[in-house]
Amino acid sequence: MAASAPDPDAPHVPVLLRPLLKAVAPVGGLWLDGTFGAGGYAKGLLEAGAERVIGVDQDPLALEMASDWAGGYGERLRLHQGNFAELDEIAGGPLDGIVLDLGVSSMQIDQAERGFSFMKEGPLDMRMSQTGYSASDLVNFMDEGDLADVIFLYGEERASRRIARAILRQREVEPITTTLRLAGIVEGCLPRPRPNQSHPATRTFQALRIAVNDEYAALAEGLMAAERALRPGGQLAVVTFHSVEDRMVKRFLQLRSGGGGRANRYAPEAPEDEPRFTVVSKKAIGPDEEELAANPRARSAKLRIGRRTAAEAEPIDRKALGMPMFQGKLQ
Repeated sequence: MAASAPDPDAPHVPVLLRPLLKAVAPVGGLWLDGTFGAGGYAKGLLEAGAERVIGVDQDPLALEMASDWAGGYGERLRLHQGNFAELDEIAGGPLDGIVLDLGVSSMQIDQAERGFSFMKEGPLDMRMSQTGYSASDLVNFMDEGDLADVIFLYGEERASRRIARAILRQREVEPITTTLRLAGIVEGCLPRPRPNQSHPATRTFQALRIAVNDEYAALAEGLMAAERALRPGGQLAVVTFHSVEDRMVKRFLQLRSGGGGRANRYAPEAPEDEPRFTVVSKKAIGPDEEELAANPRARSAKLRIGRRTAAEAEPIDRKALGMPMFQGKLQ
């Protein structure tokens, strides 16, 4: 069954747009929005002075929805279905700026039939591209140890072993195919949350979504693709929503700006190298009180920005980014 379009009048607020535009000002030239979604960043960049924007999204529904308004920008806005991991190939030439808003969009969460939300009944899907294996495939066919590793590595869930055991017990009774059934299984493994604590299933759903969409690998590849695609002086702006993504982006900019250091205290110190980025803001930029009042989903968002130098792009070891390395099988 095809996913129905969400309410076109519902607000899909781009997180940290105001501080982003302020930090990269003056905006001009060719930009790429690698996580197009509802188009908020692309619109903001065009209205701030970008000559052209390439909007990229792996979700075909996002681009389909944009067809209602994208034509109003004419040739200034080009849409492309694809993964930002390949943004340099998609761009086809040097870019003046790149923006990435990581994770799942509010538009996707609000569609129960996409399977991202543990608060709404829907099929256990979570595929952003709507292709490949789903979250249901993972919870019904993975080995217990591999499933526990996914929940721990990608969701940082301490009770991953307990949750994986419960999932295997329940799938023997009946396949786990819906969001609320999985959420209920996870809830049964954890204490009742205290006021203002997140839902017990938050980390498990996050882990499955990241695994299904191979998000950490895409981020590592996307950062390297950005290094290849940006012209000297071009800017990379990345918005993250949880600690692992933020750590990867922070580590990338540290390494590429000559910061060196260690991914962890046991790793060897990285050799100094010619800087490929300068860090625009040493500390991550977060939402102000005004934005939090208007958009509570922004509370965990962090923005990091780097400016490209003229040094030649080179590959980087994923392990140096502190990327979680899952060694099992996803199917």
